[in-house]
Amino acid sequence: MNAGVKRDGVAGQMQMAALGEESGAAGQVTVAALGEKSGAAEQVTVAALGEESGAARQVTVTAQAEESEAAWQISVSAWWNRGSAALLRRALRALGLRLLAAAALLALLLPLAACSGGGAAPKAETGAAVEALGSAAEGEAGAGGTPAGSGNPGSTSGAALGGSGQAETSVGEAEGAEAGTPAAQNPPPGDEAALPGLDASGQPLVIGFTMDTLLEERWKKDRDLFRAAAEKLGAQVVVKSADGDDARQVAQAEAMISQGVDVLVVVPHNAEATAAIVSKAHKEGIKVLSYDRLITNADVDLYVSFDNVEVGRLQAQAMISQIPKGSYAYIGGAATDNNAHQFKEGVFDILQPMIDRGDIRIVYDQWSKDWKPIYALDNMREALAANGRTGIDAVIAANDATGGSVVQALGEQGLAGKIPVAGQDADLAAIRRIVSGTQTMTVYKPIGQLAEETAKLAVALAKGEKPKTSRWVNNGKIEVPSVLLPPIAVDARNIDETVIADGFHTREEVYGSGR
Repeated sequence: MNAGVKRDGVAGQMQMAALGEESGAAGQVTVAALGEKSGAAEQVTVAALGEESGAARQVTVTAQAEESEAAWQISVSAWWNRGSAALLRRALRALGLRLLAAAALLALLLPLAACSGGGAAPKAETGAAVEALGSAAEGEAGAGGTPAGSGNPGSTSGAALGGSGQAETSVGEAEGAEAGTPAAQNPPPGDEAALPGLDASGQPLVIGFTMDTLLEERWKKDRDLFRAAAEKLGAQVVVKSADGDDARQVAQAEAMISQGVDVLVVVPHNAEATAAIVSKAHKEGIKVLSYDRLITNADVDLYVSFDNVEVGRLQAQAMISQIPKGSYAYIGGAATDNNAHQFKEGVFDILQPMIDRGDIRIVYDQWSKDWKPIYALDNMREALAANGRTGIDAVIAANDATGGSVVQALGEQGLAGKIPVAGQDADLAAIRRIVSGTQTMTVYKPIGQLAEETAKLAVALAKGEKPKTSRWVNNGKIEVPSVLLPPIAVDARNIDETVIADGFHTREEVYGSGR
């Protein structure tokens, strides 16, 4: 192929060597791009050598093009191991190769599959790598190199990150996703430019979404809503859950960084420990968005959440409207989660003046390790044991999962429904408890809005843009640019107008089929 490319008098050379073996057959591809000043041309020669009954093959393709007065050549050598295709994709994009050159690479590499093993099927790793490179070269929007317009509802990750794609293809199932969760549909021809989730060459941006846990209903909703919002923009999402393990979350994030994601979105398990993720990502030029929970003591690029201090205020206001004087128990969340501290801050913003006047006494105040309901249950049992059946007038729980444990402990003493309980998250179980009268209120945070806003901002960060914000939150190191959405107090009077009207829960889920 003769393709003259000239730019700024700088010359470069590109070489790619890919070796593979299957059934005693070997293949090698060498790409050389040569240019000459004045009437320069590039010549690309692809030599594919295979051993099969002493036969050898050689393919030479030439194409010509001319532009400017400088020639350049670029050299890249990539071994076909897991992740190499993604690295090559990022290299091509960073170097700004023309679509012609990228398309040529695809056309030249496809014969390798036929050369290896005398036309036998290539190894899974090589096939997927070529497929991923094809996606990079042609700018296709389909996941894993699926041709545009195929409408294949396959994995939203995998081959786009290189290698066989098998590990990432099964991420949704491994982390609790439904196996049938559809991927983003390919845009109609000509509509690619309208999708903000595509990069300059038309490839989908890849968002790494590392989550603390998927054990709670709320976080499964976040995962599904965020993935849908990002795919609607044309981007792809790789999801990993750390199951509450700090080391696992850091390792998962490191893997995403090495595989070449364009931006990281993090729901931290431990706000302090995940600071390491930010540092490692920045070294590779990848920006980090802190989702719902703030990463502390790190140069986080953006924080998107609800006004968590206001969440606590709403809880306290609801309680004092029923119990303006009395003994309160506070069942906190995880001490390692910055959100838990913000919820508590909001609660005591409201309660402190009444505490100072002596109207309210805090008779129990304890964190619940890792937000786990079993620890909240132990805490509430301990609070009842220390204060007796009549020694607690109201309970504020840091979320609905811990609130469920509070109601369980109260029920063991015959007190469920007799002592007001506040929670937050608007979990379905909590909404049902409100209907039955065992929980007083919750706080609804429209996570669909959170997911959509975060997807837009993540795409902007991936493109190197700087989103405009009007608020900042101190994380112990810097004032982090922040987008904070307003929460909504929910009780028995406004369930229909909030969580049901928004489709967060259905009427049948909340009330049963009889209503």
